[in-house]
Amino acid sequence: MRARWTDLAVEARGNAGQGEQLQNGIERTVVSIDSEAYAKKLGRPMGLYITLSCPQTLSIELNTRRALSAELAKALKDMLPADARTVLVTGLGNRSVTPDALGPRTVERVLVTRHMDGCLPADLSGRMARVCAAAPGVLGVTGIETAEVLRGMVEYVRPDAVIAVDALAARSSQRICSTIQVADTGITPGSGVGNHQKALCEKTLGVPVIAVGVPMVVYASTIARDALSALGGEDAEGREIEEQRFAACVEEVVSQRLGDLIVTPREVDALVERMAGILAEGINMALHPGLSSAEIAQLMAQ
Repeated sequence: MRARWTDLAVEARGNAGQGEQLQNGIERTVVSIDSEAYAKKLGRPMGLYITLSCPQTLSIELNTRRALSAELAKALKDMLPADARTVLVTGLGNRSVTPDALGPRTVERVLVTRHMDGCLPADLSGRMARVCAAAPGVLGVTGIETAEVLRGMVEYVRPDAVIAVDALAARSSQRICSTIQVADTGITPGSGVGNHQKALCEKTLGVPVIAVGVPMVVYASTIARDALSALGGEDAEGREIEEQRFAACVEEVVSQRLGDLIVTPREVDALVERMAGILAEGINMALHPGLSSAEIAQLMAQ
């Protein structure tokens, strides 16, 4: 049963420690997994996980969007190799399924420049990285695992790093479209919905892989269990007993009868578009720090 599944390291860790409060209501939390024992406990690969979160609303203010993009850019620059010149940005997921379309819709907004070599003035090209982007699709549509497609791309393009963007699953519904996780550990496509594929990481691709993800779904069993837990006893011992009862109830009523049902907001179309814009702006800022927002917008319009 996946009643308590989450792709977020900050949720897997629990409530130990608080994040750093930034401007515009943004919270930054760092989880460092530096031992095999801790990695096994959290069920995550060893590495650094940075979580950026803001209050969940249907409409995030423009200043908050810009602040999120800036913080994302800062996290990406810290994780990218210092001498990275060529970067491949890949959008994971199925563009035909809205909650899973975050990756493809993000790469559509990334400023790609690898094909511009020799076509731009020296003063402009010297301020840009060589960026290429691709949305390789999903196994059920292409018949090819994402790792296999990207291995071929990496072998031909020879990037210094890969940035992989994907939709995630959260434990709390409050995390949907209000949280960004950046990790230097790579990512396993489909893990959030129980459809594990080959991992995308430095071991499989041969170059550093930075994963950027936003929770888009929550398991229905998680919501049911949390709702039942709110009715539990006040004392710790009583709550622990109730938690066990609720877990068994959810297993029987939700998981066995409804399967691994996942839930997403009804406004998911607008939320995906908004988050894709925030992620793309952060990626563009990280990869082209020498360009202003106006210059990036002008180059994107060409």
